Amino acid sequence: MGWLGTPNMLKKSFFYSLVILLCSGIFQHAVAKQFLPDAPKINAKAWIIIDADTGYVIAENNADETLPPASLAKMMTTYITSNEIEENRLKEDDLVLISDNAWELGGAKTDGSTMFLSPRSKVSVIDLMHGVIIQSGNDAAIALAEHISGGENAFADNMNFQAEQLGMTNTYYVNSTGLPAEGMVTTARDLTVIAREIINQHPEYYSIYSKKYFSHNNINQPNRNRLLWRDSSIDGLKTGHTKEAGYCLVASSKRRGMRLISAVLGAQSDESRARESQKLFSYGFRHYETKKIYTVGEVIKQNAALWYGEEDFLNLTIATDIILTYPKGERKNLSAEITVDNEIKAPITAGQILGNLEVTLDGKSMVSVPLVAEKDIAQAGFFSRFFDWILLFFTQLIS
Repeated sequence: MGWLGTPNMLKKSFFYSLVILLCSGIFQHAVAKQFLPDAPKINAKAWIIIDADTGYVIAENNADETLPPASLAKMMTTYITSNEIEENRLKEDDLVLISDNAWELGGAKTDGSTMFLSPRSKVSVIDLMHGVIIQSGNDAAIALAEHISGGENAFADNMNFQAEQLGMTNTYYVNSTGLPAEGMVTTARDLTVIAREIINQHPEYYSIYSKKYFSHNNINQPNRNRLLWRDSSIDGLKTGHTKEAGYCLVASSKRRGMRLISAVLGAQSDESRARESQKLFSYGFRHYETKKIYTVGEVIKQNAALWYGEEDFLNLTIATDIILTYPKGERKNLSAEITVDNEIKAPITAGQILGNLEVTLDGKSMVSVPLVAEKDIAQAGFFSRFFDWILLFFTQLIS
């Protein structure tokens, strides 16, 4: 039985779960933790701040409390419009007929925000998007809803479908504008979900949110997001206000490659929602960082044992970049645990899932992703497979 101790046998031995030293600077041993102060006190009914790339929640309070969305509902209206354009069901220069209904419910004679559209006129889709985003025009939102879905009720059904698809589990829409309606609610957390989608999926239309002015019918109106004038790193998103909702703001800021999204609901004034949002950004950027830990295609596990193949070993990699948000100074406390499947057998196809990589911080899982085969490996010939079968049999016997 001494032949079982040969180098060929040893290289087939298993070690399926281990903590590894990462080339990118994650160490096995813990180091002194950095002081992390509590999040600032925010004067609002509900709030949250997250990283836009990872979705990591930096701080929150009452983030799942359902509240009226006010004009923040228009973020979904413009998101759907962007989807329609991207899927070639709508064009930017398509002309939309402004109905009497859109004018009566959202036009100049109302007390709400308006684009000052003229009834029965025709306005391009892209101008209406500017009117919704910059001027918060209720008339523009209704016009887009009617043009896309035939009416606001049908459009609200689409809004709710999209919310469900995005995982906005505590949001329900009744109209395209956010004007008060029974049962229409959202949460601070859900609003960061739609904000991330707008930023990451439609960057060309997200850029509209950063524009400070837009003019229609010879009426030049400013963007209601006053943070655009105060902080050059802030480039969106949307304000909202009704008596029921209070003053609301979903905003985004990008500094040194890191983008954060905040949602503040139920603040006491226009000034308050801006000031409280700034507090959240200051805290997030001061105390957290977002970095790429692994790169797509990077070999995570070398020389995993392979049976019945033309090669004795294979490398395992990842199919996507791993980007994490964590408190500054905590990178050295990140740990990575690799789990590899028992008895990996050829043939192997590149991209085949054969294990898992989990990165933790202080015992809390930060991310878990599959480990996949780096390349195709064909099955070996009969005699080589037979030898592996014998080797595997005795390995299992003595283990």
